[in-house]
Amino acid sequence: MKIPVDAIIPEPKLTQYLLVPRSRNDKSKFLLQGGFTAANPADLELAIRRLIADNEAIEDRTDRFGTFYEVKGMLTGVNGINLGVVTIWLHESVDSNFRFITLIPD
Repeated sequence: MKIPVDAIIPEPKLTQYLLVPRSRNDKSKFLLQGGFTAANPADLELAIRRLIADNEAIEDRTDRFGTFYEVKGMLTGVNGINLGVVTIWLHESVDSNFRFITLIPD
């Protein structure tokens, strides 16, 4: 199955989490290898949307919040470098929306 291209990717998830250096679970250094920075969060969102358009989602687990899916693939950086990633998505049981949860280096 495919995650819908109009799935929700909350801007704060990009601008206040993934692209910000953190003491734990820092992903900003990894994403910097692809040219993604706090100055270009829209480029990261576009790359994530391309990733889900090109790759199948695999069901992971279900809990009270909904069903979680993983989408693995290559995230194409703004500098042309490809980064292997796993993205996590939630198909929410409350409203049936698909929501981006996180990205993990693969």
